[in-house]
Amino acid sequence: MANVIVMGGGLAGLAASAALAGAGHSVQLFESRPFLGGRATSYEAGTGEEAEFIDNCQHVLLRCCDNLLDFYRRLGVEKRIAFHREYTFIEPGGRRSVLKRGLLPTPAHFAESFLRLSFLNIREKLAVATAMRAIAREGGREDLDHISMRQWLDEKGQPPRAIERFWRQVLVSAINEELDQMAAAHGIQVFRLGFLVRSDSYEMGVPTVPLGELYAPDAWKRVGNVEIHFRTPVSRVLLAGGVARGVIAGERELHADYYVSALPFERAGAVMPELELDLSAFSHSPITGIHLWFDRPVTDLPHATLLDRTIQWMFNKHEGRYVQLVVSASRNLTEMPRAEVIALALKELAEFFPGAAAARLEKAHVVKEMRATFSAKPGLEEHRPHATTCVPNLFLAGDWTRTGWPATMEGAVRSGYLAAEAVTVAAGAPKRFLIPDAA
Repeated sequence: MANVIVMGGGLAGLAASAALAGAGHSVQLFESRPFLGGRATSYEAGTGEEAEFIDNCQHVLLRCCDNLLDFYRRLGVEKRIAFHREYTFIEPGGRRSVLKRGLLPTPAHFAESFLRLSFLNIREKLAVATAMRAIAREGGREDLDHISMRQWLDEKGQPPRAIERFWRQVLVSAINEELDQMAAAHGIQVFRLGFLVRSDSYEMGVPTVPLGELYAPDAWKRVGNVEIHFRTPVSRVLLAGGVARGVIAGERELHADYYVSALPFERAGAVMPELELDLSAFSHSPITGIHLWFDRPVTDLPHATLLDRTIQWMFNKHEGRYVQLVVSASRNLTEMPRAEVIALALKELAEFFPGAAAARLEKAHVVKEMRATFSAKPGLEEHRPHATTCVPNLFLAGDWTRTGWPATMEGAVRSGYLAAEAVTVAAGAPKRFLIPDAA
């Protein structure tokens, strides 16, 4: 079996390592930070009695994220994901609507609850239903990566309020980009896989532990031969004679048979300049997470999506007293001072949950993830590289590579599996790890 060096301990690198080790290969994983998970992790905030492990931002998955769920099963942590079958939409003032599966077969399984949604009128519901039916017929279109999701929605005659309250509310959170900056191919994919293909694919999975616990050392004991090196960034891949001969990791030169770079796109070019990766088309989209601790419960809901305001999602982290608020594509908050972000969050939260106005805020924490994801803009797909490179024993992973998905945890795991498959092909013993999307 082969020796493999994996660079980067985010989900892409972890998935590649788990797949390769499970196939009998020996893996050395190098991570620059003292923890695993990359942008999907947790860390200790505060000091002393105030210290608490928090996620850098709330990460969720859907049942259609088959490869991410497979990765969790490899680590034996799949039971630490709680799935929810209802989405609660709340309007300012507190009126609630619930979207959930009904008795009708797929793809009409949402029809009953959808017709009861109070935040859309009948004309808007009919327009959304028409567009949903159109999604099933869009598979053959070749221009979907070159037009924006907003252009597609306008093409389908979607009313402004339906766009703002339904399409934008779902898609900006799922893809972390505004509708006019999002390739239609990705928006359509989210609705097709998440809402139309299977009756359970929409179910939302929320980790019941801090994200970092999902990748704890104990989980790796069951995977195979993976040696993890923390605080050891790879600064250079060494090439000679057209192949990778080693890496500079920390201050050491190390060697293996095969190499997988699972580095973010902003670092990959400097570590592997000989690949001449064209990364000029890539840019970032930020996410802001706002953690609030109150002296009393402010909600009894596990989570909710909040309409018509800056805050898009609320997650109940502990007994309704600790909530996390999420703003995706949060460019308007990146320059806002911390105190103003907290004040905005408290003001808006009270519009949806009256108890928040009476509660006393005990502490707060704001996380601005400036490089949360790449911007899934129109025309980018053709610039996303494949797992294989011009160097026969050097491979690429990362959610920014060509996975068929936007920048999600599922996309990151898919990239790791694709890179691991490429390694096994090069090693002469091909293996399949990737689970294809549902038809």
